[in-house]
Amino acid sequence: MKILITGANGQLGTDLLLRLDKSGAIVIPFDREALDITDARAIARVVGSLKPDAIINCAAYTKVDLAEKERDKAFSVNRDGPALLARTAQGHGAQLIHISTDFVFDGKKSSPYNEDDQTAALNVYGESKLAGEIEIARRMSEYAIIRASWLYGASGANFVKTIIRLASERERLNVVYDQVGAPTSTTDLSDAVIALLQRRFDGTAKSGVYHFSNEGVASWYDFAVAILNEARLHGLSLKCRSIEPILSKDYPTSARRPAYSVLDKTKIKKACGLVIPHWAAALKNTMSALYGKSYA
Repeated sequence: MKILITGANGQLGTDLLLRLDKSGAIVIPFDREALDITDARAIARVVGSLKPDAIINCAAYTKVDLAEKERDKAFSVNRDGPALLARTAQGHGAQLIHISTDFVFDGKKSSPYNEDDQTAALNVYGESKLAGEIEIARRMSEYAIIRASWLYGASGANFVKTIIRLASERERLNVVYDQVGAPTSTTDLSDAVIALLQRRFDGTAKSGVYHFSNEGVASWYDFAVAILNEARLHGLSLKCRSIEPILSKDYPTSARRPAYSVLDKTKIKKACGLVIPHWAAALKNTMSALYGKSYA
């Protein structure tokens, strides 16, 4: 199997490469500089010459707050790029797996969102990602979209690294507790992407949208507390002495976030036979990858 990965130097792309290198597949990675997914000619040239069996699109505009000011840029990468990939993949008979987000929902539910629930993004980032999903569905008969939430990993910038950095600089941190979701490890998402790709090729997983996150539920405050507990167990020197829960209204941001964005993972678990780790266990694994196994 020949697999082309876009956004290969990002958090998810990095972990996917590590996993796929052990699979025996021929993996062709492209970072943003090597392949701009908004460049129609470049996409046509690369896919036409390499003829991949599958394309995994990890490329995205992910600056949620900045997207409020850079709407055109967000839509160019998150809508127009996937549309070009879908059209080209369809023309060459390649599978496409595209990564989307829980931010396509407005957070008004109080039970986990399934794939058929009504979408209603609250911010430009979510709107642009939802538009990308729509474009793929319009242009392809066979595809897989995976919506993931609160993504973090050992590489790249993310909430885990930000909390540890801030905790090394400040004695007190304030973190919102009225936004609830599920942190998702890029390692576990990578395994899910590969499992779904395999099931798509053997015909046991249907085309369409899937949800994935680690198991369990947390607020950003819960997640931050767990991060600092793990950091201390690993012997990191932290200045922070307290972490306080605050309301979203007391931490205003340019983009609105859903208050609740827990994803129902029943569909992908059944399709791929997945046993998904709890988010706290996944965090331990990521912290060990970052800082070594310094405790039992």
